[in-house]
Amino acid sequence: MNASALVRDGRIEAERAARGSVTRGAARAGLAARGVIYLLVGALALQIAFGDGEKRQADRQGALAEIADRPYGSVLLWALGVGLVGMALWRLSEVVFGSVGPDGRKPRKRLLALARCVFYCFVAYSVLAFAAGAGDGGGSSDKQSRDVTARVLELPAGRWIVGAVGAGIVAGGIWIGGRALLRTYRENLRLGQMSPRTRRLVDVTGVAGGAARGLVFAAAGAFAVRAALDYEPDRAKGLDDTLRSFAETSAGPGLLACVAAGLVLFGVFSFAMARWRKV
Repeated sequence: MNASALVRDGRIEAERAARGSVTRGAARAGLAARGVIYLLVGALALQIAFGDGEKRQADRQGALAEIADRPYGSVLLWALGVGLVGMALWRLSEVVFGSVGPDGRKPRKRLLALARCVFYCFVAYSVLAFAAGAGDGGGSSDKQSRDVTARVLELPAGRWIVGAVGAGIVAGGIWIGGRALLRTYRENLRLGQMSPRTRRLVDVTGVAGGAARGLVFAAAGAFAVRAALDYEPDRAKGLDDTLRSFAETSAGPGLLACVAAGLVLFGVFSFAMARWRKV
């Protein structure tokens, strides 16, 4: 057997291992952990919409605080953090070996997987630090957004950077919502293992949940663009303030309730992905 054949066989074995039960388990744990966070954020936002959550934060820190207040909260926080580590490792495997699908090895897919890996590394670290009592879950999303925006605005061409990032988040939100409405997530699901009723339920959660998630992203990006145009860091909003802003529109708290319900559905959709996603 020549050297090229050995290299090829080694690559195939490495890829097979990356697609093995450990990676599949890590992916499913990560998707389930993501579902828990969205479920809690949506529930907190619903409480705000109905006037019963003024002192709560509808973001990741608020979700972690809710878990910590429950019986066995510390155990649940550690489990959540470990699940998010699994999500990061799964995305890393996609960077190295490519993702599922005919175009999974393309540079665009690998770069997207790398961005997701970096994001979930940060989220996993913040959750584990919170569980260990050495962190605050990443801090308030609103304060983070204002602080980062203020620092970037002080840089040369800072307004352009903030504006470009904000526009990118808006575009990302539109992309997320559009893909949900087109039901492209079906490409990654083992539909043959679902009953017709289950497929309909997954579609309800996937479409409504993805559309709500995309809307929240787009709104947050729009606030960043406004902060750049006005040169006011306080215009930038994190997840909590972005959600509360829906209640300040002419539609009132009803719009926030709809968006919050959508985030709850996206949490349920994440559980469905943990069960039926191709990995």
